[in-house]
Amino acid sequence: MRHRVGHRKLGRITPHRMALLRNLATALFERERIRTTLMKAKELRPYAERLITLARREDDRLHARRLAGRELQDRTVMKKLFDDLGARFAARPGGSEYKPEKKGDEKGKKGAAPSSGKGEGEGAEKSPGKAAGKGRAPKSAGGKTSGKKKAEKAEPEA
Repeated sequence: MRHRVGHRKLGRITPHRMALLRNLATALFERERIRTTLMKAKELRPYAERLITLARREDDRLHARRLAGRELQDRTVMKKLFDDLGARFAARPGGSEYKPEKKGDEKGKKGAAPSSGKGEGEGAEKSPGKAAGKGRAPKSAGGKTSGKKKAEKAEPEA
């Protein structure tokens, strides 16, 4: 069982995976937008947010710089992280950028009911037993049914 094993392995051994995350984080902070796979992006998010949280520190900046320096080898990226990105996310809890929706957009959407892609009444016209009859043959009497159910089925026929 993999209880509390939180990270994806991404098909790499640990040193390779750590190098991959360092390189992705460096590229992300340098360019502010990168193109990668979904699984790599999901693994990169908490890693990058931890570094941004270090950059937001005000109490012990030198120690935070040294901790982040373990992960980022590029001095220009470190400078950008602590000077620009840390200040940009100072008021934001966490490291992700937050873009709230405008209130005018929500008012227009409030009155409309969410659509499931079906027209009015289309869901009610379908028979409820359709899901069970997806082209499968009915179970034979010698299957996993109990004798009690067989007796119940025989009673309505008589």
